[in-house]
Amino acid sequence: MPCHNQSSNDVSTGQEHNLTKHVRFAASRNASSSGLVAPCAAAVDDGNKQPFNGNLPNGGGLGPDVLNLGPQLKLLPLNSQILELQTIIRDKTTSRGDFVFCADRLIRLVVEEGLNQLPYSECTVTTPTGHMYEGVKFERGNCGVSIMRSGEAMEQGLRDCCRSIRIGKILIQSDEDTQEAKVYYAKFPPDINRRKVLLMYPILSTGNTVIEAVQVLIEHGLQPKHILLLSLFSTPHGAKAILQEFPEITLLTTELHPVAPTHFGQKYFGTE
Repeated sequence: MPCHNQSSNDVSTGQEHNLTKHVRFAASRNASSSGLVAPCAAAVDDGNKQPFNGNLPNGGGLGPDVLNLGPQLKLLPLNSQILELQTIIRDKTTSRGDFVFCADRLIRLVVEEGLNQLPYSECTVTTPTGHMYEGVKFERGNCGVSIMRSGEAMEQGLRDCCRSIRIGKILIQSDEDTQEAKVYYAKFPPDINRRKVLLMYPILSTGNTVIEAVQVLIEHGLQPKHILLLSLFSTPHGAKAILQEFPEITLLTTELHPVAPTHFGQKYFGTE
């Protein structure tokens, strides 16, 4: 399973997947009727590649500097369900109960796709009727790391998919005047340098906090290419800053928009 708690012995070898993951550039979401274009730099689909023109709903145009960040920037394909969840989360009149419910749904979608990005190999199993079934199994050696406090909102979504997964924590706070991030606490599994890490942080605004967190993971022996950053919302500036600093990590989010819902943590935990 993708959440297997054992460490992998060959995680640093860069072993390629035996099965090909098909990725395309985003196509329009019902463009003929709505004019909306899915905000996806790369989305799992049927392998046909189409150019993404950067037009997003609500004025979220990206620009060529963000579009050139490459395949390490992955966004969930925009559909009506995801757009409604994004809308409810951004709506200032949304009750906390509805906010948490919709946030948890969106987190689950991101986590599920994040697990789909992990390495796997082909395998054959025997069914109860005695038939052989050709399937896949995920490589061992994965763990989660949440950036406190808002990143903790994503922990349950990961545990719902992976019951036994180990989760580390990092506490980073930014100076109110300089916006410089400072690490106050970090606790990881002892063999984190041999694992694939799902780094969880729902809102990427400036990217400074994530950059500092990735640096801490690197200091613990983890290679950037083994980090998958899971986020709900990101600004183009934040995504660009992170991927320019660490071009080998993978960033998965649902939206790139110049205005991030920075109230997320306070609303989710009821500390408004």
